[in-house]
Amino acid sequence: MTDTATTGRALPHPEREEIRLEAVLHALSDPMRLRIVSELAGPGVELSCSHFDLPVTKSTTTHHFRVLRESGVIRQIYRGTAKMNALRRDDLDGLFPGLLDSLLTAAARQSLRLAARTGT
Repeated sequence: MTDTATTGRALPHPEREEIRLEAVLHALSDPMRLRIVSELAGPGVELSCSHFDLPVTKSTTTHHFRVLRESGVIRQIYRGTAKMNALRRDDLDGLFPGLLDSLLTAAARQSLRLAARTGT
C-alpha cells in the first residue's frame, strides 16, 4: 500500500491477487528490466530510480519501471522527491514459488557465460 499521507502522490500497483504470471514473465523478458530486478533482489534493498545507470534514454528507463510496477514485480513509492523501488519478493514468491530465484540464477549464469565468451 502506498503512503499517500506523507507524499500526496500515489502510484497504481496491482493487488497481490491481481498479479498474473504472464505479466510478470513479460516484464522480466526484457534485459534492462531483468537488470533492474537483479539489483533490487538483495534482502531489504530499496533503490531510487536515479541509482540505475541504464544505457537507454530517461523516457525508456521510466517505461521500464512502469512495466515492472504495473506487472506487480516492483513497488514504487515517493520519499521526498525520490521515487524509491523495491522488489515485491514476498508477493512473487507467494504466488509463484521459486520463479524469481530461478530467473535470477539463470540471468546471472547467462551473464557469466556471455562475459566469458566475449572476454569482458
